[in-house]
Amino acid sequence: MRFDDKIALVTGGSRGIGRQIALGFAERGAKVAVHYRAKEAAAQKTLSMLAGDGHMIVPADIADAAQVSEMVDRVVKHMGRIDILVNNAGIYEELLLSDASYEEWGEHFARTLQVNLIGAANASYCAARHMIAAGGGRIVNISSRGAFRGEPTALAYGASKAGLNSLGQSLAKLLAPYNIYVGTVAPGFVETDMAAEHLASPDGDEIRAQSPLGRVAKPEEVAYVALFLASDGAEFTTGAIIDVNGASYLRS
Repeated sequence: MRFDDKIALVTGGSRGIGRQIALGFAERGAKVAVHYRAKEAAAQKTLSMLAGDGHMIVPADIADAAQVSEMVDRVVKHMGRIDILVNNAGIYEELLLSDASYEEWGEHFARTLQVNLIGAANASYCAARHMIAAGGGRIVNISSRGAFRGEPTALAYGASKAGLNSLGQSLAKLLAPYNIYVGTVAPGFVETDMAAEHLASPDGDEIRAQSPLGRVAKPEEVAYVALFLASDGAEFTTGAIIDVNGASYLRS
């Protein structure tokens, strides 16, 4: 897979899966815009790790529609265009229905959906408008197995990722006539900062045992599938949702 002369915007690219995706694009010839919300030092570290030159970091609160539009416009102005958008930015929060007040419940859902689903929808809209004008592009969404198996302690997260799956499939049908292809990656647990607390807890062994491989995914394994979906030759996978969960959750 090569991405020479391609411009990729990776949201949530300062660490974890996003960082590995950014590194993968750069290693294969792309110029990468690394998005971050607040952790500028982490974004700068990612930037310093990227092979080649011409890369940039760009701040934005994905929950803020105006900032999303400004982010995309800034990348296009600085780098000329966007060929690939990876919607990786997301949040994970746990809240039990039985423990939450109605106000807490509503805030929890609004906050999660605004970042994980609406933010991705807004980024897709803004990037796709530029892709349409340029004659094509790729959009890759990072979802979760939680969209399929249910997340009883993080209902908003599971619902947001299920919505992201549907969004990707709808965009795939809508944007195909414009040579814009859309794919989704659905990982299980991954060795990232977001999952570190769970993996280090007494439940860590049970989590690893969910897969017959006896471990969770590495960020680079998720990144590899994201790169595949964005690559030349993968056009007929548009609309696909690819599981990367080590057979910890199987569906057919």
